[in-house]
Amino acid sequence: MSDFLPTGIQLTYLVAASLFILGLKKLGSPATARNGNIVAAVGMLLAIVATMLDQHVLNYEMILLGLAIGSGIGAIVAYKVQMTEMPQMVGLLNGLGGAASALVAVAEFWRLLDSSQSIPLDVNISMLLDVLIGGVTFTGSFLAFAKLQGLISGSPITFPFQQPFNLLLLGAYIVGSAYLIITPDSLPIFLGVVGVSLVLGVMFVIPIGGGDMPVVISLLNSLSGVAAAAAGFVVMNNMLIIAGALVGASGLILTEIMCKAMNRSLFSVLFSAFGTGSSSGGGAASGGATDQSVRSIDPEEGAMMLGYARSVVIVPGYGMAVAQAQHSVRELSDQLEKMGVDVKYAIHPVAGRMPGHMNVLLAEANVPYTQLYDMDDINPQFDQADVALVIGANDVVNPAARSDTNSPIYGMPILEVDRAKQTIVIKRGMSTGFAGVDNELFYKDKTTMLFGSAKDMVAKLVSEVKQL
Repeated sequence: MSDFLPTGIQLTYLVAASLFILGLKKLGSPATARNGNIVAAVGMLLAIVATMLDQHVLNYEMILLGLAIGSGIGAIVAYKVQMTEMPQMVGLLNGLGGAASALVAVAEFWRLLDSSQSIPLDVNISMLLDVLIGGVTFTGSFLAFAKLQGLISGSPITFPFQQPFNLLLLGAYIVGSAYLIITPDSLPIFLGVVGVSLVLGVMFVIPIGGGDMPVVISLLNSLSGVAAAAAGFVVMNNMLIIAGALVGASGLILTEIMCKAMNRSLFSVLFSAFGTGSSSGGGAASGGATDQSVRSIDPEEGAMMLGYARSVVIVPGYGMAVAQAQHSVRELSDQLEKMGVDVKYAIHPVAGRMPGHMNVLLAEANVPYTQLYDMDDINPQFDQADVALVIGANDVVNPAARSDTNSPIYGMPILEVDRAKQTIVIKRGMSTGFAGVDNELFYKDKTTMLFGSAKDMVAKLVSEVKQL
């Protein structure tokens, strides 16, 4: 039995890794994502059970206690958190994953120090990388959580000589790491590099605006996986290495997809402090900072435009998420379909505050997956749409990205709602989006504005459509 156990554990790890890969594959589509999550969860359960059977596990009581506490907290959070708060929860979980990985390295360093054992070079390097990546992920993710939750300003925070200061911190970490490689038993230096890694995480996120959070969340998710893989090398656990590598790779791929959706490089997202422009807008009548005028309508007129259309494309944005209007939007869609209107949803990949944010919200409202269209599929169809209904979206529908070479969002792929026969924009006011620029769409002849909270305005549209 003792000879079979190590082999059985590794075989179980292999099965778990296969389930992780299958789960990730299924997570790529809204239609299969729920099953993918279950498959990956089963893989994680197998991995945990196999690890618990490992002969190196000495204190089952403390592990079971930790599992019970963690599972209880996780169940409560999963049940209580609103779907609109999902980006915050993802950021928080990324941070906890980074912290757990960094703590593995700290605990292993402490164990080797107490046992007076020499620290092998490969283990030392793995611990230092784990501390760096895990520490940055921990504080960076918690700062992202604070921005998304509104605990601090979501605007970029910059100061003079910020990048040289960051380089100085990174240099200090490298110097400290080099010293630890030469003198691996120096506890003060080790605690010093841990502290530097935590500060680096803060400095990494503060210059990034709230509008870039989809990219940041993806990148931090990737870093949490890399930190887990590094922790796997520290404790020589194959399952941790594989799982961390999968999370790191998938998160990096998603980060690249988000950058392409914004037509910006990752370097630009991290270091350009995008969104530092003024975000204050004028009143509805004034058209913000410009002299152009907009045409405002009431819910009754909007309902007539929607109810007598043949095809309507709904474009959800962050304003819909903030107002938690997804259920009202689904009700509006149902009413329009009863009247024979063809309804589609156009999803921009960076709309919201995390990758797939709009898909998650609409899935909560049980919007059929077949009605969700990505940007490449829906853009050619706007010419045939009678009405494009924009709910709380801004920069992702701004025609300036297509035509104004001086615009900071020029070149960013957008949902081309201005090509529809009529466009209705539901928005609280004329404030700008995260790019800090006016939206040309609002002033076009075919655009009408329905000012107010997304949830209230959609509910009024539902009521008026029912009376048609």
